[in-house]
This record gives sequence, structure tokens and C-alpha cells, in this order.
Amino acid sequence: MTMQFFNPVTTQTWTNGRHQVRCVKVIQETWNVKTFCFMADQPVMFFFKPGQFVTLELEIAGKQVMRSYTISSSPSIPYSFSITVKRLPGGQVSNWLHDNLGAGDEMVVHGPVGDFNVIDHPADKVLMLSGGVGITPLMSMTRWFFDTNAAVDLEFVHCSQAPNDIIYHRELVHMFSRLPEFRLHIVCERSDELSQAWAGFRGYLSRQMLSLMAPDYLEREIFCCGPAPFMQAVRQVLLEDGFDMSHYHQESFGATPLGVQEDVIELAEQAEAEAEEVDVADLTPVEFASSGKSIRIGESETIHAAAAKLGLHIPKACGMGICGTCRVMKLEGEVEMEHNGGITEEDEAEGYILSCCSKPKGKVVIDY
Repeated sequence: MTMQFFNPVTTQTWTNGRHQVRCVKVIQETWNVKTFCFMADQPVMFFFKPGQFVTLELEIAGKQVMRSYTISSSPSIPYSFSITVKRLPGGQVSNWLHDNLGAGDEMVVHGPVGDFNVIDHPADKVLMLSGGVGITPLMSMTRWFFDTNAAVDLEFVHCSQAPNDIIYHRELVHMFSRLPEFRLHIVCERSDELSQAWAGFRGYLSRQMLSLMAPDYLEREIFCCGPAPFMQAVRQVLLEDGFDMSHYHQESFGATPLGVQEDVIELAEQAEAEAEEVDVADLTPVEFASSGKSIRIGESETIHAAAAKLGLHIPKACGMGICGTCRVMKLEGEVEMEHNGGITEEDEAEGYILSCCSKPKGKVVIDY
């Protein structure tokens, strides 16, 4: 009987392919690391396997550039996803993202893909080993374990150059302070620079450190990500100790895998060809009376997307027609509105619509 009180939510689920997304937030994690958060203009559940990556399709200095980044957020928070990027000396893409990408900017991503994930390799006892920005896929996995109350015994070892380089430090401490079966260990290579106090492990990760942190490391499913020398050192220790390497999984960050890059280029070329075929006459005009701005959009785009392209920021919270935050007055025209209870029949009768889930059916004028 209780099922009658649950309304089905009209939304799409993320699948591997080419997707237009909008940056909604930028978080400064450390002095040289930023997290970029993305959402779709129309509600999409960004479900993926924690540990997988996306490929960004960018144009930098007039050239098409593809670069893959691990998703750092968890699918337990499904209506957005994030990537975490470290600024690198001479890094073409990382520097461009840090200097140019901000809230409101649109971009194209491909994915999600990747075999490095905790869904395909379930285990009761897990050891995660990360170095530097290699923490991102392991953070996605850990957030997933934490949010879903997974019955997992987790040892998490993160190696950083210095205390002020520790990515997600406060969040890690918070999560690991709440669950006794989650144990956090952080190693800093340097701690005597710039008067940065550090009371934890120092130096480079070694067998002796690993034995102190996780004495039963040979009995655990191991996930490792970091710079190549870091992962090579970890593999060497495990091989010398006779570890069953079928329980060892690693992900290197850097160039996009060739197979993925070929798929991305093919999809990008296909999208470009389709865009050229779109006739302006087939686009629908949307006017915003109070702002005096107008735009033409495709049949699959929402009123909220039209506003965002014009730099008009209609408040939005859920993005799927539940909360009612994005309510605006429609002065002229008709829309197709697929909401999930965020507006009353009385409001609709007066002319109000929810911009996040309303698509124009012909010319529309909005009071905004």
C-alpha cells in the first residue's frame, strides 16, 4: 500500500557517449588543485562505477584536444559529477581548465568508461594506495562506500609531497573519524618546508610503513593510483612478498587510452556534422521580457538552458522538477513540462512553469 505514495521520477540515466554538460561549481582543494562540478541542463542521473573516468572534448588555441580525468565524486550523489585537476607545469589542458573554466561554462564530455572500479572487483577487505592527484578515483570509491554504508574493512593510504598538498584532507578526516572499520594513513614526503607541522608518517612509502599501517595487506583487495614511480614501487613490494596480483588493480592518469580517443574523435566528428545540418529556422525562439534578451534553441533544450546561455541565472536546486525553485511566469506560448510535483495546478493555471523541465512548443515569452 505504501508504494502508492511514491511518484515515479522522470529522468534519464547516464550511459557511455557524448554529453553536453555545464560547470556549476569550482572548488579550490589545495593551492594547485581544483574540483570542477558538472550537471546537465535536463535532469540526468550520473550513475557510473566508482573509479571510472570521462574524456573532455576541448578546443584550446584553435585545436581540438581530448583529455581523460577520473570522476572524483560518487554516484551516490547522482545528479552531478566532478573531476579534480592538478595544475601541472607546462600542462596544456590542466592549466587551461584552471585559468578558463568557471561556473556557467558548457563543455562536452564522453564516458563514463574504465575497468578500474570497485563494482567489478568486490571485496570485504580493501587497501587503497594513492599518490598525489591519483587519489581521485580512490576518493570516488571511498565516498561510495561511506554513503552506501558498505560493509567494507578499508585501509586508505595516501602519499603527499607536503601537508598543504593533501587533497580532500578535511573530508577524509571526517569520513574516517565516523567509521571504525575505515582507517586513514597519510604520508608526507616533506614536512619541514614553510613551517608546515606534520606529526604523521614522513618520507616515501615503504614495506615497513605498509606493515605498520595495514599488517594484513597481503589479504586485501588492493587499488592503487598515482605517478608511475609510485605504482612501480608498490608493485615491487607486493611481488617480492608473493602477493596474488590478481587482487591488485591500478590506474594510471595521463594520456587518454587510444581506443577511447578514437571513439571520442568519431563521435565529435559526427556531432559536428549533425550541427551543420541544423537549420536556424528549425530552432525555437525564447524571449525573456524583463531582461530584453532572446535566443533560439533546439527542441530538446529547456527554458532554463536558454536562460543560462544568455547569462540569466534562474535559481535552481534539484534540476528535476521537484523543488519548485526554478518557477517563472510564462507570458506567451506553450511549453511541454515534465515535472515531478514541484508546481501546483493553481500555479500552472496562472501561467507559471518550472524552467528546468519545460521545453518550448513554438515561440515562448518568459517574464524574467
